[in-house]
Amino acid sequence: MKKIAIIGLPNVGKSSLFNRIAKQRIAITSDFSGTTRDVKEHEVLILERPCKIFDTGGLDNSNEMFENVKSKSLETAKKADIILMIVDGKMTPSDEERKIYYSLQKLNKPIALVINKIDNDKEMERAWEFSEFGADKTFPISVSHNRGVTALFKWICEFLPEPPQSENPSDGDDDEDFWNEDSEVVEEVVEEEIEEETNHINVAIIGRVNVGKSSLLNALVGEERAVVSSIAGTTIDPVDEFIEYEDKIINFVDTAGLRRRGKIEGIEKFALMRTEEMLEKADIALLVLDASVPFTELDERIANLVDKNELGCIIVLNKWDNPLEDYEKTVDELRYRFKFLAYAPVVAVSALSKKRVFKIKELILKVYENYSRHIPTSKLNEVIKEATRKHQIPSDKTKSVKIFFATQYKTKPPRISLVMNRPRSLHFSYKRYLVNQFREAFELEGSPVLLFARGRGEKDMDNAEESN
Repeated sequence: MKKIAIIGLPNVGKSSLFNRIAKQRIAITSDFSGTTRDVKEHEVLILERPCKIFDTGGLDNSNEMFENVKSKSLETAKKADIILMIVDGKMTPSDEERKIYYSLQKLNKPIALVINKIDNDKEMERAWEFSEFGADKTFPISVSHNRGVTALFKWICEFLPEPPQSENPSDGDDDEDFWNEDSEVVEEVVEEEIEEETNHINVAIIGRVNVGKSSLLNALVGEERAVVSSIAGTTIDPVDEFIEYEDKIINFVDTAGLRRRGKIEGIEKFALMRTEEMLEKADIALLVLDASVPFTELDERIANLVDKNELGCIIVLNKWDNPLEDYEKTVDELRYRFKFLAYAPVVAVSALSKKRVFKIKELILKVYENYSRHIPTSKLNEVIKEATRKHQIPSDKTKSVKIFFATQYKTKPPRISLVMNRPRSLHFSYKRYLVNQFREAFELEGSPVLLFARGRGEKDMDNAEESN
């Protein structure tokens, strides 16, 4: 599949063009310079022809982080088949842009100079100022006004394979069809149904700033996929990367590092929103903690996002090459502060040296198996019968409370319905006792277990009593 790299200085509209081609908002866009820092990729159709596009970070040398961003962007251009260099048509051409364009020309690949922000005919005069670049192909466009992009797409298609034949081929001439600002993706949710098996596992890497999430992603995928620097908050857009492990495809998403809400500024607000969106789609969270410093209240708040999104969880103690305490003391402190993640396994690693990182992959497969486990109804009721025999359900004043039967109605995570005579009288402590009994009877490490108490004939789980 042909690869297209979008290159340019910060804030020229690279991510906006990326989103336009992808027909969805994948990359964060804002007026803040340097919003995109890691390379984002997406498979798309341009006028029905398949290709892969790469949105790169702005080419800037202002500090250590942006030097790394620039290096990754140029590396992406070298690997691409087609290069789109974006410039800001509202600004005069700069010497830096000329140097970049000339260096890209030396790669001997199809390259187009895309002059963005030419919003009307009057502004076409500004576009002529870029003729001094000597570009063979120049396209004045306005991504925000959807102006001139079809000509660019047609040029790109000259280098893409023919589309597969279909009964109703589209010529793609109408720009208005590319993207609707008000469009929404509607997903159908099927309740009370065990989900089909899949070999795809979505894993979100979460934690506060500067705990080593991007280094961990690079160690897991075996290449420098995410930008790493000593500057806190380097990652803004979530960075995702697929790997094949055993018979599974694991999609890792390196989310933006989170701060206390009072310290979130500028584009980090967008980053927080995007992180929350990624967690909604994830199966498992790698909660990354910095083992070289004390745990914080913010670590606990971030851990609560795992509980909120009902995710499988693995706790990763990173920077174990310089731990604050020995392993037993660290785990004791962790279990005390993160009681609600008592089911999550713990692994101590060093992302920089890659020590024990391989164990995370093994744990992901194990946790996902438990997270998607379906327990037969007969087995569930055997556990319920034995549990109630050992410890009778507390009565509601003088009225007895009974569980008629239990059944699992959904996976990811296992959701178990308890059909009862008085569902609202089942005390939360007894629910916790039942969850522990299920954990002893079945392999459920790393996965939450959700219990819902309901009366006979009730099907609305939203109104049922829940316990984890």
